Amino acid sequence: MSITREQIRELAAFQDRDSSAVTFYFQPLTPRNKAHKEDTILVKDLVRESLRRIETKTPDSKAPENKARKDGIRGDLDHILRLASELRNNGTHAKAVFACAAHDLWQEYDLPPNLPATQLFINRHFHLKPIAHLLGAFPRLGVVLIDRHRARVFDLRLGELTEREDFFQPLSRKGRSDGFAGYDGGHADRRVDDEVRQHFKRVTGVLKDGLEKDLFGKWILGCQEIHRSQFEAQLHPYVSQALVGSFPADMAHITREEIRAHAQQVVERWQGERRRELVGHVLAQARSHGRGVTGLRRVLRSLELGEVQTLLIGDRFEAHAVECLGCGHMDAHLVAFCPVCGRATEEIVDVSEAILPWVIRRDIEMFFVHDDPEFDKVGNIAALLRFRSENVQPISSAAAEDLRRAGSVYPGRLRRFASR
Repeated sequence: MSITREQIRELAAFQDRDSSAVTFYFQPLTPRNKAHKEDTILVKDLVRESLRRIETKTPDSKAPENKARKDGIRGDLDHILRLASELRNNGTHAKAVFACAAHDLWQEYDLPPNLPATQLFINRHFHLKPIAHLLGAFPRLGVVLIDRHRARVFDLRLGELTEREDFFQPLSRKGRSDGFAGYDGGHADRRVDDEVRQHFKRVTGVLKDGLEKDLFGKWILGCQEIHRSQFEAQLHPYVSQALVGSFPADMAHITREEIRAHAQQVVERWQGERRRELVGHVLAQARSHGRGVTGLRRVLRSLELGEVQTLLIGDRFEAHAVECLGCGHMDAHLVAFCPVCGRATEEIVDVSEAILPWVIRRDIEMFFVHDDPEFDKVGNIAALLRFRSENVQPISSAAAEDLRRAGSVYPGRLRRFASR
């Protein structure tokens, strides 16, 4: 089963205070012999090391709560070992498992075989960075193939292509002759051209409906070049803005794998261009004290305030921070007690992993930045803001009273004004 964004949000919201959340990623290896035992051996080593760390951190196994926790984790790890022995090393799918025996939770998902490695984690939260990388590479996409009489609409989710619609528009046929002075032939041509326009218009309506219903956020066009300008002329401006690119496609001969490969190439080009554009824009905004911040401390503050629109993280960014065990506040200063609520804090070794639940739950756009010297200079983490809270002026009591009176007289109009 492939994972959805809604399921990823649920995983991001999960937390186990006893650090019993088990995350397992399986990335198939290229086998060096017919036995295909390398993956199983690797998983056994990861499980053995995880059990050793558990014993080291909680040596008092006689305490009932510690014994129950260890037994639950051991049960999940045994299940992962059995699963690993069953996985076929064919390189077609990776696997993700999220488990917590204390909450009776076990979820398995198929992923594209593009994970960095086979990994195993045990923590308070599920480890979501590999999935976050995949979400950046494969956003919610629609792929549309079209010619003069047929259209096919696909969903592209984490590298998986699923056909959603396929419709056909038969075209009128010409008669046996063009009639006197070619009149009938010209009339037939105009009729066919009108039918093609209606067909294209129907497809643009399907696209507009899909965007409005949030079935996909961006889309890609596949068609022969001769049809492209005529089809794009029918697009609603809102639909046209969501188009990220196109590729040449002959509907009669293209295969599903070719569609997926072409679409992925378009996405990678678009993502690369957008990433470079965003890095330059954020750094310029930060230098001018506009809608940009750089550095871990400022980014953490903006995340807590709900200011962040887009988050940029260096691909190899590493930093320590602390997280409050009470209110969840994160601080770049390694303090023993939370400055917000006074509760004890816990050190976070990988802060980029720890902030991912915030990012995913709030649907913040995120990009991983690779090998950018200018980005390295500002700490390898930055954010584009929706607003700066210190720039928001508090409303005066007189203005507040005016709004209250306006709301009692024109409630609908005020609601529309407030939603702008």
